[in-house]
Amino acid sequence: MKMFTGVGVALVTPFSDNGLVDFPGLQRLVEHNLEGEIDYLVVHGTTGESATLSKLEKRSILDFIIEINNGRVPIVWGVGGNNTAQVAKDLSESNLNGVDGILSVSPYYNKPSQQGLIEHYKTITDSTDLPIILYNVPARTGSNMEAETVLQLADSFSNIVAVKEASCDLVQVMEIIKGRTEDFAVLSGDDALAFPIVCCGGDGLISVVGNAFPRETSSLIRSARNGDLEQAKKFHYELIEIIQQLFADGNPGGIKEVLKYMNVCNNYVRLPLVPVNERVSRKLYELLAESKLLMSPQGASS
Repeated sequence: MKMFTGVGVALVTPFSDNGLVDFPGLQRLVEHNLEGEIDYLVVHGTTGESATLSKLEKRSILDFIIEINNGRVPIVWGVGGNNTAQVAKDLSESNLNGVDGILSVSPYYNKPSQQGLIEHYKTITDSTDLPIILYNVPARTGSNMEAETVLQLADSFSNIVAVKEASCDLVQVMEIIKGRTEDFAVLSGDDALAFPIVCCGGDGLISVVGNAFPRETSSLIRSARNGDLEQAKKFHYELIEIIQQLFADGNPGGIKEVLKYMNVCNNYVRLPLVPVNERVSRKLYELLAESKLLMSPQGASS
């Protein structure tokens, strides 16, 4: 039985104007997503600006979200890096009570071979009994985890249960879907491609746009998984222009701009990121106003 299907939202980390974590804003964000009927929460992914959070901040944010969630949905914690020994140490020494799974990004900058990736994840599986979601995002890591590598890892290690595929290569995604066992989940790591990936047999999405529009995003994926393609297509095209603009001037700048307009949290990011430019901000506002989603944290169309 696949453990992580449907929609997981890669939560942003709200900040105050003084640069500190905005915990009231984080609480509003978590409640907004839970009320939007998402399937699980993803903490400290790329969208959460994990690269600029201290170890203490990460722990505080995770504990806070666990408390707010109160067991309502599973929580996936992002723990990855390009120092295999350090990732393994972090996993083995962390208190994982309240955590239901680990999202671990493929090592970046080092550009390991496919065998290096296998050895990296083998070490990680030895460090925790929790289910692990592989995360392939070549545009950020500088190397692609090939379909054959994903399938070998899935077959070799029982606690590797899913892959978040953000290669933007539909043929590669289909190769994984075709070759995987029934209990291994294939998740889109790209909001814009989630609809076609689920139509090809994928199991869900780890989403950015879901931060703002959890109900619409969940409805899209559930409709597609249930075979109601007309309804899924409706939600897909309702969101697609907004999705494109979310990434027009960097992530999570785009989604934080939307959350600012929706009065969920502010748009502050940490350097080296900056807020989106005026053109993108204006375009996002126009799209939200046109779609009647602007001031409706739960969305108007569902």
